[in-house]
Amino acid sequence: MVSLAPMKAAVLAGLNEPLVLVDDIVCPEPGPGQVLVKLAYSGVCHSQLMEARGRRGADAYLPHLLGHEGSGKVLAVGAGVTKVAPGQLVILGWIKGRGLDGGGARYQCACLGGTVNAGGVTTFNEYAVVAENRLVPLPDGVPLDLAVLFGCAVPTGAGIVTNDVKPAPGSTVAVFGLGGIGMSALMALKLFDCAAVIAVDVAEDKLALAREFGATHALNASTLDPVAAIRALTDGKGVDYAVEASGQASVIEQAFASVRRGGGQCVFASHPEAGTRISIDPYELICGKQIRGSWGGNSDPDRDIPAFAALYRAGKLPLERLITKRYPLAGINEALDDLEQRRVGRPLIEIDPGMEK
Repeated sequence: MVSLAPMKAAVLAGLNEPLVLVDDIVCPEPGPGQVLVKLAYSGVCHSQLMEARGRRGADAYLPHLLGHEGSGKVLAVGAGVTKVAPGQLVILGWIKGRGLDGGGARYQCACLGGTVNAGGVTTFNEYAVVAENRLVPLPDGVPLDLAVLFGCAVPTGAGIVTNDVKPAPGSTVAVFGLGGIGMSALMALKLFDCAAVIAVDVAEDKLALAREFGATHALNASTLDPVAAIRALTDGKGVDYAVEASGQASVIEQAFASVRRGGGQCVFASHPEAGTRISIDPYELICGKQIRGSWGGNSDPDRDIPAFAALYRAGKLPLERLITKRYPLAGINEALDDLEQRRVGRPLIEIDPGMEK
């Protein structure tokens, strides 16, 4: 049994309201299939932004904890857990891997009137009770701060390329949306012999970084029609593959429109606002265009995270370039605002930055 003092956390208590910062949450002991982790770092991605802003629709679990990519140290394990052990450094992520699906936990917080809910993984908190299958041991050579990217951005973005798209030599590829997922996809495309890699976004700083990551062309969708520009770059045909990671239904439509007839593929991992729909011409499907979603880059965390870590160690995934600003846990609302206003790439929340291997 581990005795913990009440912890600090950022709680979603109401939709479209700032997260509530509290310091009196009581963390439960891990139950069967669960693991108690002390957080070192957390990432922030658009999924949390969408939840906090109420863009995922009604939320029946308020108040609850947030965050689905992080890094930390195991303090205790519940019954049946064999994948990790106390003292081990781990990556926390939302994609289910090997191990028991121990489910979520219920925390106690007097200042919020009682119970605070949580899913199988949360990271906007000093401690978390996490399902075993949401953890992967930290690979050698991966620093704890960059490790958070292996919880969501890398397996989703790079995974779309290595698991879903797998472009053939000489392929043309467009990447729409240059957040953590889109940039990870761009990095992974350098592993393939593509004839052209076209980056599409509305922020010039991200487009400049995309060029450094190997994009052969960079299109600012706020100043031109990206579909027309892509067709012009591909002799009027369109690209072989489009990877969409913007989180907007209209951009999914653009990505689909940008692929060629006769086998062009649009693969998207973004989750637009609840209630939105995409509209595509069914004739384009008859003409051989394809569109499909990708759940977490079709990644298996236990297989893919060690493989992506090896690429990082080899200098082929310069992940340090993705983290553009660091915040304390008390700055979580600033981080969400900055992400929404496109002032940052991937925000990093420092919870216990002194934690070492």
